Amino acid sequence: MKAFSPDISVRFAARMAQLVPERPVRLGLAVSGGSDSMALMTLAQAWAGDTTSLHVATVDHHLRPGSAQEAQTVATAAKRLGLSHDTLHWQGWRGRGNLQDAARQARRGLLAQWAIGLGLDAVLLGHTQEDQAETFLLRLARGSGVDGLAGMQEHHRADGIVWLRPMLDLSRTDLRAWLATNQIDWTDDPSNDDPAFDRVRARQMQGLLASLGLTSERLAETAARMATARVVLDMAADAAQTRLRRAQHGDIAFDAAGLDALPEDLRTRLVARALCEVASKPYRPRLKALRASLTASRATLHGCVITRDKGELRITREASAVRGLRVPLGQVWDNRWRLIPPEGMPTDTAQIRLSIAALGPDGLARCPDRSHWRLPRQSLLASPGVWRDSTLVAAPLAGLAPDWHCKLCQSDTLAASGPYSH
Repeated sequence: MKAFSPDISVRFAARMAQLVPERPVRLGLAVSGGSDSMALMTLAQAWAGDTTSLHVATVDHHLRPGSAQEAQTVATAAKRLGLSHDTLHWQGWRGRGNLQDAARQARRGLLAQWAIGLGLDAVLLGHTQEDQAETFLLRLARGSGVDGLAGMQEHHRADGIVWLRPMLDLSRTDLRAWLATNQIDWTDDPSNDDPAFDRVRARQMQGLLASLGLTSERLAETAARMATARVVLDMAADAAQTRLRRAQHGDIAFDAAGLDALPEDLRTRLVARALCEVASKPYRPRLKALRASLTASRATLHGCVITRDKGELRITREASAVRGLRVPLGQVWDNRWRLIPPEGMPTDTAQIRLSIAALGPDGLARCPDRSHWRLPRQSLLASPGVWRDSTLVAAPLAGLAPDWHCKLCQSDTLAASGPYSH
């Protein structure tokens, strides 16, 4: 193999130094076999040296012939570089809905499970400058504001994993030239040329836009400026949140008058954050629906209920969103609650046939003493209780068996700075 291009490899190493100033012990690489991810794997292997161990995963979506062979090709290339490799399989496509979105979510979920299982410090993704430009155009077409137009983040945490994108300032054209120079092969996915997909059409438009000066580099630079603006807005939102927000046993309440006095961007930013936190969702709700909910006396949105009462805007979990959700005692319920048995209760006794589920109307009816309720009725309907089959054992927030405790866990699926959906 020929020597690496000093420009590409040096730029990659510089970006990694910024993203992870303290060398991680174990990193994951998501490698599909395309040019971007093959460049990522090779560059990362050269950067890691003997300090960081790298582990490669390829997701086989089983959506077209040849996908298994492509995964094997990556495995062979990883082995040649001295890296471990796993193929992760998805067979969940049912032929309905948005294929690319479903595949993307499945891929992220499989990679997160894999990374957590291996105890990795982070997972590197091979998105490039062109991907950032495509994301910008797609979100511009959907009417996104600052947050959406900020594009993909270089560093963020979701699904229990830190995700890193160290190649957002490198162009696909330069990377392919670098791969060719170093005699590194890659596989082109034919779906990347299918105009049925919005992202492909955005990619195909970039040639025309470049003639107007809207190159991938220029679009990515604009996304970076939006990301800088988002930081400023988030800082202003943090200050407003300190003044106006109050947390109460899983609910989030705002001083309504103070919230209404804020500029619209800050107002929607604060409420969107709270909705994501209460529902443990990574993306904000539709901006149009969010705006409408802020003027209503009661609205359901994003798996939550938003109400205005006595000068307060309150956000609570929607009971119907957790109906039927049940996990064994000891696990986290609704991505945010743990139920802790009384001190001294034998572990084996505590675990026998006990599970966590929402109180609902039936459970709350077994907690009639309202003087012990810690939340309004609407909130308690979606709160957790301990059940043995159909028997309610404990409901600490509703005053039943108060020697049990509810612990609210901070979820890292939150994306307070993530884009609104459309």
